[in-house]
Amino acid sequence: MSFKCGIVGLPNVGKSTLFNALTNSSKAQAANFPFCTIDPNIGVVPVPDERLNNLAKVSKSKKIINTTISFVDIAGLVKGASKGEGLGNKFLSHIREVDAIIHMIRCFDSDDIQNVNPTVDPIRDIEIIETEMKLADLESIQKRLEKNNKKNIEEEQLKILKISQDLINNDKNILEIKKDFDKKKILQSGLLSLKQKIFVCNVDEQSVKKGNNYTNKFIEKFGEENTLIISADIENEINNLDVNEKKKYMEMIGLKETGLNLLIKKGYEILELDTYFTSGPEETRAWTIRKNCTAPKAAGEIHSDFEKGFIKAEAVSYDDFLKNDGWVNSKTNGKMRLEGKDYIVKDGDVLNFRFNT
Repeated sequence: MSFKCGIVGLPNVGKSTLFNALTNSSKAQAANFPFCTIDPNIGVVPVPDERLNNLAKVSKSKKIINTTISFVDIAGLVKGASKGEGLGNKFLSHIREVDAIIHMIRCFDSDDIQNVNPTVDPIRDIEIIETEMKLADLESIQKRLEKNNKKNIEEEQLKILKISQDLINNDKNILEIKKDFDKKKILQSGLLSLKQKIFVCNVDEQSVKKGNNYTNKFIEKFGEENTLIISADIENEINNLDVNEKKKYMEMIGLKETGLNLLIKKGYEILELDTYFTSGPEETRAWTIRKNCTAPKAAGEIHSDFEKGFIKAEAVSYDDFLKNDGWVNSKTNGKMRLEGKDYIVKDGDVLNFRFNT
């Protein structure tokens, strides 16, 4: 299952620098002028998980395969994007394709890097982006509610669209709709304003540990639950170091985790994702699933035939697999369970599927 996080923001806030750091590449052009990114850059990133190495040691696996998450560097947005200003139309079409939005916000001063606005103001900047997305949603809702299109929309979706339209028109928080409708149904609406969001405050090196006045004001208004403080420049520097140098450098500047790890953890949290494992002599591999995923659906991540012909899942918890030194002792010691079609896979489960071909 492939999940995409789109990095969005005003021009020159550090989106492409962060993207290059996250994907350990130079795919995204980072330049000191607006709209240097036109077509989106996509990077597939392995998800770090120390459990993989531990499982592989027990199973004496030849290969270790991480699960992945995709990051998309999307063109900078400006005021008027919903009416086609800047690269607005491209921005809005690309953002519809991602599962979660990473809002990149400038929280640093610099005479060297252009700012499309006269001052640094992260709250104003995020409100520009949110407003443009709401305006684009309004246009989308209006088209879908026209007589000819309306008849093709199921009743619950119509309710979601009408209530969303009312909330936007009356300048109310569109997220209020989440109280009354199932999350899956809300996501099916495809509205930009209802996508899951992570706010990334891009700061200078001095502010990466404790933040600064800009981040403090931002967190005061938007809260810290989905807000991360990251320095895109530092992330780039870290990626150019070997393992030992990386550790020393992070200790020196007081960083416990890289921005990549923080973003992936937060991405998994807001998208409600879990990881299960398959482990044997050939390979130990991680697989991404949505929370509350049934065993047949989890099997389908490996191959559709596994889901269609599902019989049972042999399941061992991660901790029990390590304590019992693998499959054989887990079974002997009663720690391996046989689970059926209704079993809800738990994060960290080590699974082996039985299926008919």
